[in-house]
Amino acid sequence: MAEQIVVDPITRIEGHLRIECEVDGGQIQSARSIGTMWRGLENILKGRDPREAWIIAQRICGVCTTVHGLASVRAVENALDLEVPVNAQYIRNLIVGAHCLADNMIHFYILSALDWVDIASAALHADPKAAAALAQQLSPWKRNSAQEFAEVQARLKKLIDSGQLGPFASGYWGHPGMQLEPNVNLIAAAHYFQALEYQRKVNKIVTILGSKTPHIQNLAVGGVANPINLDSPATLTMEKLYYIKTQIDEVRDFVSQVYTVDVATIAAFYPAWCNYGKAEDGNYLSVPEMPQDSKNMNYTLPGGYIKGGDFASFRKISTAHDPYFEDNVKESVKHSFYAGDWTRAPYVGETEPAYTPDGAQGKYSWVKSPSFLNEPAQVGPLAHVLAMYAAKYPPALQAIERMLGRISAISKETQSVDILTSTMGRHIARSIRVDIMKDTMAEHWKALINNISSGDFTTCNTPSFPEGELRGVGFHEAPRGMLSHWVVIENGKIRNYQCVVPSTWLACPKGTNDEPGYYERCLVGNPIADPEKPLEVLRTIHSFDPCMACAVHLVDGKQMPLGKVRVL
Repeated sequence: MAEQIVVDPITRIEGHLRIECEVDGGQIQSARSIGTMWRGLENILKGRDPREAWIIAQRICGVCTTVHGLASVRAVENALDLEVPVNAQYIRNLIVGAHCLADNMIHFYILSALDWVDIASAALHADPKAAAALAQQLSPWKRNSAQEFAEVQARLKKLIDSGQLGPFASGYWGHPGMQLEPNVNLIAAAHYFQALEYQRKVNKIVTILGSKTPHIQNLAVGGVANPINLDSPATLTMEKLYYIKTQIDEVRDFVSQVYTVDVATIAAFYPAWCNYGKAEDGNYLSVPEMPQDSKNMNYTLPGGYIKGGDFASFRKISTAHDPYFEDNVKESVKHSFYAGDWTRAPYVGETEPAYTPDGAQGKYSWVKSPSFLNEPAQVGPLAHVLAMYAAKYPPALQAIERMLGRISAISKETQSVDILTSTMGRHIARSIRVDIMKDTMAEHWKALINNISSGDFTTCNTPSFPEGELRGVGFHEAPRGMLSHWVVIENGKIRNYQCVVPSTWLACPKGTNDEPGYYERCLVGNPIADPEKPLEVLRTIHSFDPCMACAVHLVDGKQMPLGKVRVL
């Protein structure tokens, strides 16, 4: 007889998400993904000056801040057909790259690693010397020492003995699904703490260029507000730019020698999870990123659409105004808590709440259901890596080959691109994209230096807003996947604004034709060893890196208390 498992809330994510699963014979047969709060920022933006939209849009999330600001200014620039100075593009790209590295490192180590790493095993059963010897076989990383591993083990043991477990509380320690050896657990635990240090280093780049993080302050419709004056310490100087280079180099070492190695090691120890969590014949949607020219016509990283998992079907998306992209993104509210039952392009979409309790009218989530070419699509680092693979982009082919070769060497089994579409594969793909991005950052830093050296100090073009209606879409291949902001401007004011974000594509309820979203379809077939400890549900959901604050951002217009939190 089928048994229902409810995980509410899903923890170690941003926002509120409920997952319901029907389990029979130790396997998930069906699932529902339910966003449990409402996003209202789109309605707040109506009637405002388009130049200030990005400041408000950043507040969609406290994690995905720069990405919404960037997509917003790109949307307005797209509507105006406004050119962006090359210096501004490179400065934005450095922020994009730094945010990508910081976000994805934190996702793997802080938000997902505890699904695979048994902290109690690391603290109580590992041998620091043996762990160091193993780590040194896998990587030349300078901090893979017996002394550092012993210090981490002592810290963990003290934490466990205290009973105040902090971020390690409620972990599924000893769960039958945990398969890492104690020494590997200790290596991963040590790198958990190191990742916090290196994400801080890379976030310095965002802070220097963006004035602060989260919620950067340097964006502007038409470019960035970073004046370049090589003689003034109050502006963006060569000294600051060369300091940024030191941070890029340090983080590149961490990515190459720690992050990608850890992902490969865990993948090798969990071969079954390179098959679980797949969406057979799935569609994959991504967009190009890291523009290199003022007209947004040339991008370093290609993107596009793959239908039914067939690489031969790949079609590039060239620009935000590419009709193939702009005409084929739609959203449905058939099963979402919004007024009506419609499927529309974002330019004419609405965000009018209409809550119906107990699943009345078939509605069960605050998340809308996006589609591309009238079908659901998976977005995220996996989709982008597959697009770059299908486009035969050389750095991607090299990074994929490096990663699969590393997993093969540890597992002693040959690996292929086919494993990427799984639960573990999404982690692998994310590490591949970070591997590509770290090198792209270095290239764009050099390009910025060269452009400044040529005598070009321009960082912003002033926008002007003509009478009548303008429409624009700004897209961005964010750490969690393809993000797009859609704006309709009328006589210089925002008439409509819609955000179609990565977690909306993935966490959505059933769509127009009752087809399940990707959380719902990728959970089917997962094993459940212990219904009281549904670790297998968390593994697949966390592999997508949910950000429900982006998908259904909450705003209380009456400023009433929404809840109480007691800090112990």
